[in-house]
Amino acid sequence: IDPKVLDRLALEIGQLVGIGVQVGIVVGGGVGGLTAAQELVERDVDVTVFEANERPGGKARSMPIAEGPLAGLHGEHGFRFFPAYYSHVIETMERIPDGEGTVADNLVTTDATLIASIEEADRIATTDQPETPREWIQTLQPAFAEDLPRRDVRFLLERLLYLATACEARREDLDEISWWEFIDADNRSQEFRDRLAYAVQSLVALRPQQGSARTIGTIYLQLLLGQIDPTQPAEQVLNAPTSEAWIDPWVRYLREQGCRIKTATAVEELAFDGTRITGVRLSDGSLATADEYVLAVPVEVAPQLLSAELREHAPALGAISRLDTAWMNGIQFYLTADPDLPPGHQVYADAPWALTSVSQRQIWDGFDLDAHGPTEVKGVLSVIASDWDTPGVHHEKPARACTREEVAEEIWIQVTRHLNSEGTRLTDDMLVDWFLDPALVETDNGLTNRSPLLINTVGALKHRPPADVAVPNLTLASDYVRTNSDLASMESANEAGRRAANAILDRHGIGASRATIWELSEPSLFEPFKRQDRIRHRLGLPHPAAVTQSLRSVAGRLRGSA
Repeated sequence: IDPKVLDRLALEIGQLVGIGVQVGIVVGGGVGGLTAAQELVERDVDVTVFEANERPGGKARSMPIAEGPLAGLHGEHGFRFFPAYYSHVIETMERIPDGEGTVADNLVTTDATLIASIEEADRIATTDQPETPREWIQTLQPAFAEDLPRRDVRFLLERLLYLATACEARREDLDEISWWEFIDADNRSQEFRDRLAYAVQSLVALRPQQGSARTIGTIYLQLLLGQIDPTQPAEQVLNAPTSEAWIDPWVRYLREQGCRIKTATAVEELAFDGTRITGVRLSDGSLATADEYVLAVPVEVAPQLLSAELREHAPALGAISRLDTAWMNGIQFYLTADPDLPPGHQVYADAPWALTSVSQRQIWDGFDLDAHGPTEVKGVLSVIASDWDTPGVHHEKPARACTREEVAEEIWIQVTRHLNSEGTRLTDDMLVDWFLDPALVETDNGLTNRSPLLINTVGALKHRPPADVAVPNLTLASDYVRTNSDLASMESANEAGRRAANAILDRHGIGASRATIWELSEPSLFEPFKRQDRIRHRLGLPHPAAVTQSLRSVAGRLRGSA
């Protein structure tokens, strides 16, 4: 029998005898909340989503520009990026109808990444799967750059093999040390520190001295494995603004399934009677009630909705406030021409604000730019800044200390200096206007960020809650939930939404067709080594590579003192 039929029968029987989940409330309409809603509504649960913003989608949503020279176009928090390990998000997209296909059909595979530098020649890193030994070497080129000292390349290979062969418990131990310490950056060459240690900041908005070696190392390994996996694209992007290509069809589908999505409706508190949630207090003072509640708001918002009594009852909820955030926000530059760039991402190797970008027009085959905005706009360069604490090259102050206008000027200058280092790609007269993430708000003391990003600092894993906390009718669905993908991302939020839905289905006995959760995929050839390391870890013995490193470090110190 189809598991969904069993679910339906179990639900109807439960309703007849007065048990089972009938009504669910999801607080937050971002990726985590919409995922939980989809998994529940597809199993015939009556779901209402309350979203504080005027448009669902959270950080992933597009923001239509209603007035000014860019009226009719879209701005974004930042460009969307789907690496190979994003199993959960892409499977959800495959279940969302869009026209004659699905939302997953709106994903476009990128061909190359441009690594632009002011002081060195541009490099092109292909994202195609390697077929020959030479192509395999070229695929690894961004990490193992030809101008790095050979001892550093050898050492990084050892570190990656350490990660690939470490057991689960060993990797969890790595949460207590930084990526900087794990890759021994203080004792490596300056080129190594510049190219590899700080490269993580443009990915996760996190300084390597603060970031967990467990999280950064695991994701670094996943990205590398994605580059050499012939069975799937290494990285994909959307063929239109995010809401056009994904969020809007998603919302339409959920509503067609009976889900109510109420936007511009803020929840101010979860009502708690000492044992369970009794309702959500809305901003208009009314109380909405349900059988089950899913909290799917960002990490900086969640503590505001949790009473002291609720946090005391469920310590995992209280720990959320101990998690850290950083800034990773985007700006779109609208241009009179589509710049001549490789079809993929651009990485600005020595930009002080850790910039990355995507030239959108060349990959937006599902969006007619001419039909949506001013005719002079022929190109869109979407840029993300991940370092808001380092002084810039023009205004000579950190981004967080700038005005919005100064942020736009500074990013434009850093981008053009990099892209024009080997010939003119961008000129000032190409710039029509810009759209900076409205979450960045000016104050008397610089900018404040109303949409920061969760970061995985050293030791943060113990503060991250599971989806199912110690409250009988409350679950969590946001990127701070413990997930296999771990990193604050659309993938982690989607997985958290699935975990929240599964917890609800399980507790009501209607989980015959639970939402699928995938482990991160790694080559099976490492399994024998992981099994051996599980035994070593249980015996309190170090990983073999740690012993090698320790002996080498001691020998080096002895030679230095001789």
